Amino acid sequence: MAGLKVGVPIALGYFAVSLAVGLYWMKSGFTPFASGIFSALNVSSTGEFAALSIMAARGGLFELALTTALVNMRYILMSASLAQRLAGNAGTGARLLLAFGITDEIYAVNIGRTRLTASHYFGSMLLPILGWIAGTILGAVVGEVIPPSVQAAAGILLYAMFVAIVIPPIMGSSKVAIVAAIAAAISVVLAYAPGVSALAFGWRVIIATLVAAGLGATFFPHNPAHVHESARTNESVDESRISKKQGVLGEINESGELFSESGEREAISQEDGREQ
Repeated sequence: MAGLKVGVPIALGYFAVSLAVGLYWMKSGFTPFASGIFSALNVSSTGEFAALSIMAARGGLFELALTTALVNMRYILMSASLAQRLAGNAGTGARLLLAFGITDEIYAVNIGRTRLTASHYFGSMLLPILGWIAGTILGAVVGEVIPPSVQAAAGILLYAMFVAIVIPPIMGSSKVAIVAAIAAAISVVLAYAPGVSALAFGWRVIIATLVAAGLGATFFPHNPAHVHESARTNESVDESRISKKQGVLGEINESGELFSESGEREAISQEDGREQ
């Protein structure tokens, strides 16, 4: 039940965002029913957008597979870290299903748990996936009946979604901002420069991703020092608390008195059988 509760706000957000994916699906010339299957098998907003763009341009299967693999590569790291927290009684089948349901938001609400059970994780992923599928289908169905002018205006939703995804990490890290700027510049060059503008969309995404990520890893590597420092700080706090508790126990042993958490002093009898 706890897993279902944490999945509710994610499901609502996914439903709203996937409407844009459904509209884009319809504009690409595919059927609404197929949009539900597509979203059920690809629980990834960025991956679906990239795949849809390649499919709409009638790109090749290798181009499609490589692009979606690069876009979704972060899920490998998420799966590995979640596996370390997952309770040991989860079998291979459960772990495969867990890996299928990993998204950025579902990962975020589970990684902070001290002990992660398969049942909790499955509960947290159920409603978000259903919301994602339902929103995609609804967007595709509505896209068939709304006027073209409204369709064109609604198309901005997908771009707004990606802006909302990219801006927070950019605002939080200058290194991420630099890498994002490099990727954007490469994408513009590949789209308009003579000789390379004829490249299919998927290959432009692949090139921009590899070059920007390579430059970022080489010249702007992530420095985990602040994470280690934070961990050391937490360890120091824990050690301090333990020391305080040991000090209180020492007072009990020596003076026979205990200070409770509320600050009230409680006397511990040391009469040792002596009569009053």
